[in-house]
Amino acid sequence: MCALELSSPAFADGEPIPREYGYTERDVNPPLLIEGVPEEAESLVLLMDDPDAVEPAGKVWDHWVVYDVPAETREIPEDWDAEGVEGRNDYGEVGYGGPNPPDGRHTYRFRCYALDRELTLSGVESKDTVEAAMDGHVLAEATLTGTYAP
Repeated sequence: MCALELSSPAFADGEPIPREYGYTERDVNPPLLIEGVPEEAESLVLLMDDPDAVEPAGKVWDHWVVYDVPAETREIPEDWDAEGVEGRNDYGEVGYGGPNPPDGRHTYRFRCYALDRELTLSGVESKDTVEAAMDGHVLAEATLTGTYAP
């Protein structure tokens, strides 16, 4: 069985995220590719955050939360009309909120989780609520990182 993999045709792992995906630019998600989803997976979760925001913002900044994505999903197109439920990001908005580092280059994490069930939460949720609901149900996970500077 393959390991779960997350990649993007827009940037390589660890490389700069194109400017157009930034919060003050087009503010649309980059395209993503998902490979190696376990056969027993029932749903996927996508999270994007900025761990480098701890210093300026006092916390890891959540940019995108999507859960209950169909397990057969293999491609997330640019400016995706999410198949699943989008949660609230730390901009106070529902959906994708692009990179917008206040103090220089930050590294952003896109993470994909394959779960053994759907989360079926009650609505627009935060990353913390989604992660708590995922506990004990993660079959596989993958991370893609990208950098962004103002």
